[in-house]
Amino acid sequence: MTRADRQLRIALLGPEPDAPFPPVSQALREPDGLLAMGGDLSPQRLLAAYRNGIFPWYSDDQPLLWWSPDPRSVFASDGVRLSTRFRGQLRKSPWSVRADTAFEAVIDACASSPRPGQAGTWITRDMRDAYVELHRLGHAHSIEVFDSDRLVGGLYGVAIGRMFFGESMFSAESGGSKVALAALARRLHDWGWPWIDAQVGNDHTAALGCMDMPRPEFCAMVARQCALPGRPGPWADAFGTLPASALSA
Repeated sequence: MTRADRQLRIALLGPEPDAPFPPVSQALREPDGLLAMGGDLSPQRLLAAYRNGIFPWYSDDQPLLWWSPDPRSVFASDGVRLSTRFRGQLRKSPWSVRADTAFEAVIDACASSPRPGQAGTWITRDMRDAYVELHRLGHAHSIEVFDSDRLVGGLYGVAIGRMFFGESMFSAESGGSKVALAALARRLHDWGWPWIDAQVGNDHTAALGCMDMPRPEFCAMVARQCALPGRPGPWADAFGTLPASALSA
């Protein structure tokens, strides 16, 4: 199938931020989950996308593309696995984990981190600006791993109700992203948030406990979780400072 053929089969979103998305059941099987193109990255549209099990993903040389793959990769907040060896290393770790104290540094580190088999980054300037705005509005959050004052790992994503939608993570030191993910899962479990969306899994996330969920089940779960009262606004105080060594248990 040519690119032109695929474009004929996916919806073209209107310019209005509240223009509805097509049903996710209309997403392509190849490439898996491609649903629509166009529109914009306004906060209104992004939040509507996440509530419907949809996320943006595209490169600078592509139009704005929207995806809803089937199955969907998710972590249970009580199901992130760290190896026995890594937990042993954490017992002596001086690292600490905070939230929402360095959002722009985290998203910039995610954008600049090399990915196996991937040239460049999908975190375009427009994407960066859109998520920085979501963070300013209290919907996007960063989890930051520090060695003293040096950022050694982290992740960012979007929270709606009691659902966290992970976007990207990075490690400047070995294990930095694992610690960020485990710390996020620990806090979300404490708060009664059962799931973390991981979008599309890989061998690395599978080793950490990521699992597949059929798209209809995922979308129904997201609708339930997004309708619950959440934690809008900055998370720095509520998250607190979590020593990485506390994740060794």
